[in-house]
Amino acid sequence: MTARPDTPRSRRERPAKPALTREGIVAAAVAVLRTEGLRKVTMRRLAQELDTGPASLYVYVRNTAELHAAVLDELLGTIGPAPAGGSWRERLERVLTAYTAMLLDHPDLARSALTAWPSGPHYLNLIETLLALLDEGGVAPAQAAWGVDLLLQHATATAAEHAGEASQEDWDALSGALRAASARTHPHIAGLTGPLLSGPPEARLAWGFQALISGIERTPVPE
Repeated sequence: MTARPDTPRSRRERPAKPALTREGIVAAAVAVLRTEGLRKVTMRRLAQELDTGPASLYVYVRNTAELHAAVLDELLGTIGPAPAGGSWRERLERVLTAYTAMLLDHPDLARSALTAWPSGPHYLNLIETLLALLDEGGVAPAQAAWGVDLLLQHATATAAEHAGEASQEDWDALSGALRAASARTHPHIAGLTGPLLSGPPEARLAWGFQALISGIERTPVPE
């Protein structure tokens, strides 16, 4: 006799769900990020995606902040090792530019990265790559150690600033205010309005890296 379509299935007849793992949770979070954005990467949304209860996820991930940091670490794996060609400065800049570009591809993650503290293998690989390039350039170890933080801060802040669609109205208001500045009350702004507004974002990003690298090379860490 054929069972009616609405007859409840025994739990034993249902296919077994894959066991929960931290790696599986992070992979699901990355998938949700790519299709729906970081705001949807919540414990409740992932529980729905993985067909489980939110409480089950806390066994593997303490909170949403840790989850976002793990997602960031996973995406850092797309950056790859330092390129082979060019000087150590050029290769260092290219690694940092690739990191910035990855964040720009995920606007919400770029903003979250300002306060996220990833500690996974891909983040460690990135730090190791940056330190190795600074060491190749002869930068003192302590200056390199502090300098890595500055370089990543600049890259992350730049990505967060330019993430998403910029407001043309805000830019017009800023540029209008600078151009209208009085030479009597704001002589430096009036004299440098052109340079203040000049340069594409990629040129400013590269210049910022170059300025920071030069400063890191020459500025001893205080005892």
